[in-house]
Amino acid sequence: MTSEIQISCIIPFWNEGRHIFDVLDEMSKVKNLSEIICVDDASQDCSYIEISMRYPGIKLIRLEKNLGKSGAVREGLKHTSGKNILLLDADLRNLDHREIEKAIDAFRLSSDLDMLILRRINAVLFVRLYRADILFTGERILRKSDLETILESEVSGWQLESAINTWMFTNNKKVEWMAHSAVNRHKYLKWGVLKGLRLDLKTYSDMITATGFNNIMKQIIFFAKNEFKFDRPRHNVHGYARKELEEVG
Repeated sequence: MTSEIQISCIIPFWNEGRHIFDVLDEMSKVKNLSEIICVDDASQDCSYIEISMRYPGIKLIRLEKNLGKSGAVREGLKHTSGKNILLLDADLRNLDHREIEKAIDAFRLSSDLDMLILRRINAVLFVRLYRADILFTGERILRKSDLETILESEVSGWQLESAINTWMFTNNKKVEWMAHSAVNRHKYLKWGVLKGLRLDLKTYSDMITATGFNNIMKQIIFFAKNEFKFDRPRHNVHGYARKELEEVG
């Protein structure tokens, strides 16, 4: 694999308990990733110890101070070797490594694609109504240089996805989506009703703060409207055989 098409995966997590192991068990099966980097955002449990023992091939970074999702990704990015980054949430259900492999191959196939979003097609209807299954999914592939530029600004907390969308939208970047089956675990199921509700409100507050209500409305209407199609003519600078990619699907 050449450095030109290397893809590093960053998985930030905080107090995910056993959920992180479900994700890592599946991601360990992905064959076309350069590396997986887990960033423990100062969790209060001891899952990082078991991660280091069960997954010796995974880079594990443990932060002494909680920096929030954006801060954890910023730290993880410093340790990546690939020129492209796959961002992945740590609490996913129904994750399928074959879908991840297909998305990675799709991103490699297209030289003009700036970001590929993994659309959560199994999200509840309310989420799909305002396109949060695309706009706010934590699973996306983009160039490392673009992510570094985005994180140079004061992005914090759960602002990350909104900040990425806004930068891509403002700079007229080409963004498409592919379907995948995974969905997040609800916060109230992980941390209780009251704490879950508080964190949900904080999440939406961070997203709106990072983007602004008017920009969110524009993104709902105009951003990432096209699904990636393997059968559409593409310029393939990596020499990847289209037949091989289609067989992944």
